[in-house]
Amino acid sequence: MAHVDTLTLKGENNIGLLIYANDKFALAPKTTEKKDIEKIQDILKVPCYKVSIAGTPLIGVFLVGTNEKILVPEIIFDKELDELKKIGKEHDTEILVFNTELTCLGNNILISGNKALVNPDYREEEIKKLEKVLGIKAEAVTIADVEIIGATAVINHNKKRALVHREALTKDLELIEKTFSVKAETGSVNMGSPYVKSGIVCNKNGFLMGAESGGPEITNADEVLGYLGENNEWR
Repeated sequence: MAHVDTLTLKGENNIGLLIYANDKFALAPKTTEKKDIEKIQDILKVPCYKVSIAGTPLIGVFLVGTNEKILVPEIIFDKELDELKKIGKEHDTEILVFNTELTCLGNNILISGNKALVNPDYREEEIKKLEKVLGIKAEAVTIADVEIIGATAVINHNKKRALVHREALTKDLELIEKTFSVKAETGSVNMGSPYVKSGIVCNKNGFLMGAESGGPEITNADEVLGYLGENNEWR
C-alpha cells in the first residue's frame, strides 16, 4: 500500500496550513472534496473529518497537539468546538482551548511526545500554562532565526525523525535532536519553500506533500522522515 502522495486542495499546495493529523484521525476544511478526503484517509490510514476553525479552512495553522490532547485557540466558534470535542471523544483525544493572542498555534508551537519548542513571543505565564495543560516541558527558541517555530519542522514521532527548515544551522538541528530525541535533517517543500510544515501532513503511517513539490523534495522527505525502506510504493 502507498504511504506517500501529493495533494492540492482547491488549488492550494500549502496543505499543512489546511490539514491537521495525528495517528488517530485527520481534520480537513469543510470545502474538501470527497476524492481528497479519500486520498487523505488512504495515505494516513485514519478517518478524516471536515471542520472549520473560526470560520476559516486553516485547520493546520490553528491546531497543535498529540494523539492524546489537541489545543485550539479561543477564537474558535462554540459550534466548531462542540464538533471537535465530539470527534475527540470518539478517538479518546482531549480538545483543550488555549487562551493567547498568538492564536496560530500550529505555526507557533512544535510538539512531539512530552516536549515542545515555542515562539519566543509567548509570555512566560503562557508557556507555563501550556506545560501544565499538556503535561509537557516547553522551551522558547527560534529555528533558522524564525520565530514561528511550528512552521519550521515536521516530526515523525513514531520513527524518531524530523525534517527541518532548509536554512537551519547545525545548532538548530542539534537542538531539535536533543529536545525530541530524533534524528533531524533539512529539506524543503513545494519547489523550495523552507517552511516544511506548510507543505506536509504526516502521521506514523505516511505523509502527503503539496503538489508543487518536486521529486527530489519528496524523496528527501521520505528518507528523512523514516518512511523509505519500509514501503517504497508511491502514488
